[in-house]
Order: sequence, then structure tokens, then C-alpha cells
Amino acid sequence: MLEERGVWVWGDAEGARNFCGNSMAIPPPDPKFVLRGTGASVNTLHFCCSDQEDWNPILFSGSANGQIHIWNLKTHRADKVLESHNKQSVLWIHTLQGRNGLISQGRDAAVSTWDLSEGRTAVIDSIPLDSYGFCQCSLMQEGVGHYLLASPGSTSSEVKILDLPKKTPVWVLKPPADAKLGMPMCLKLWQPPSGSRPLLLVGYENGSLTLWDLSEKKMLSHLACHNEPIMCLDFDPERAKGISGSSEKLLSSWGLDNQQNLKLQNTLTLVNAGIADTCIRQDKKILATAGWDHRIRIFGWKKLKPLAVLQYHIASVHCVTFSDHVVPSERLMAAGSKDQRISLWSVYNKP
Repeated sequence: MLEERGVWVWGDAEGARNFCGNSMAIPPPDPKFVLRGTGASVNTLHFCCSDQEDWNPILFSGSANGQIHIWNLKTHRADKVLESHNKQSVLWIHTLQGRNGLISQGRDAAVSTWDLSEGRTAVIDSIPLDSYGFCQCSLMQEGVGHYLLASPGSTSSEVKILDLPKKTPVWVLKPPADAKLGMPMCLKLWQPPSGSRPLLLVGYENGSLTLWDLSEKKMLSHLACHNEPIMCLDFDPERAKGISGSSEKLLSSWGLDNQQNLKLQNTLTLVNAGIADTCIRQDKKILATAGWDHRIRIFGWKKLKPLAVLQYHIASVHCVTFSDHVVPSERLMAAGSKDQRISLWSVYNKP
């Protein structure tokens, strides 16, 4: 087990001196810029970059007041503000086929799809969910205009898979009655590089992680990797390796063997408890975590090496994500917080 010692604490001069072994304090980096005006806690973020002709990304944010902001990162202002989910908290957002389609999930137990083309701000459809919890949905594209949506089911531990845009249930995944996994806390749909049938990772209330084969409605593997509820996870299909965080101080990395069995690979004990979100950057070099202790932590993905702790926010950081394109020569990282601010960072962009 690794402990978070000797880490380069950006924003903490004493930590920098201890790490470097001399009295030269490295100047603490500031965010590249900060977005304000959400009016409530920021719960979720999503970049859309790939269809931009000038490669300037758009950032979507969802807040606790039901508002979805569409941020112009040239002007650092919101181009549009969508009122959604009966003013209840927005839990999750994702784009569909570029920036003109949007899907959002709210605490009103509904998923909404939006048409944003040609200046529209219209809800095309609303899909009722079976759960009023905080578990975010997961989306995977299967073809042009065709998606799978994973969401918590109607009973404890159950997960439902819907076909979009048909809205029809495709699979309902039910663990054995004696498993005692508790509620699903986080979901991740993914497709193996071989192009075989889709799989689903589920993090549960009891700290367990499971891997499911959707087509067979079968649990392939189970791993007890946390002692507290799993709050977040991300997965790297190329390396068959993932990361998870919980309400405790533990960050865990795990992988799949050739028989698709989940195996714990590494753990790292943090100074403070509570990891609300984690995200692996698209180039698979680093990952970031959002902490209840107001901090954003950066790790090397290959060996889970602590690289930096970024201190800017004055309340819990709820979400963190990376831009999916180099804009123009850097990848941006965005973090949203209970302090109603979104910080944008440029970190570890050198080859």
C-alpha cells in the first residue's frame, strides 16, 4: 500500500520545499481561468471538442439548481443556460452526435434528451427512471444515432439497460439475492477493443465492484476493493485497467486478467477521506480525482504515482474531467465545486 507522502503539493510552498529538498519554493500554479455564475453547486461537467472547426472546446456544466450552462471557452461566459429537471439537481450530462444533441439526468428521476441545433433549446424527450438516488447514468454509442444507457433499476442492486432512442429496456441485471451489494453507486459501460459484446462495470454501496456481460445478463467477476461505498470509477479498455474512489481515504486500481476476472493491483491512502469523482485523461498518461477536502489530485496512470495536489476551491470538489482534444497544443482539465465555481487547468501537457 502506498501512502500520499512526498507529493508535490502545488499551492503549498512548504510542501514544494519538502518535495524538492531545498528552500526554493516553486510558485503555485493558478487555474488557467475560472468560470462563475452557476448560481449553485456544480455537480457534473462534460467537454465537447471533436466537432469544432477551430478546435475550441465547449464545456457543459450541470448544477444543483437544475441549470445546464453551455460555456464558451473563448469568452469564458455561458452562451446559453438551459432550465431543466424541474429545477432539481442535474446529476449527469453527455453530448449526443456532437454539440447539437444533449442528454441529461436529474434528481427528478428522469433523463432528458435535447435538440440544441440552430440555436434551439428544446427537450425532445423525457425518460422516467426507476431510481431517485445519486448514481449517474452511463452511455455508450453502438452505432450512428444508436446508444445504450445504463441506469439504476427499480430494486436494490438492480441495473437497467435501455436502448436509445427507442427507450425500450434491453437488459435488467440482477445480482444474486444473497450478494448483499447494496445500491449501485456508479456505472461504466464499455466496449472491449476486440469489438466483442459490451460490458458493464458497477460500483456498489458495500464497496464491491462487479463486471457484467450484458448479452448474457451474467456477472463475470466480483471484487471487494473498498470498505465504504464506491463513489466513482473510470476504466481504460486498452490496458484493461480501472480506478475507483470511495467515501474513505482509499484510491484503488484494478484490472482484468485473460479470464475477465477483476484483480486488485494497487491502493493509495490519501490524507483526507472522500473522492467524489475520478477521470483518466484520454492520452492515458495521468488521472485526476475530485476531493471532498476541496483538492484536485493528479496521479500518473501507469504506476498510480502521486504528481500534484491542486488547491483552489473553498468547498468540496464534485467533478473533474478532461477535454477530449488537444486545444491547440494542450489538454484542458475542468473541475466543478460546491463553491459554485468551475476551474480550468493546463497540467502535465508536455510529451
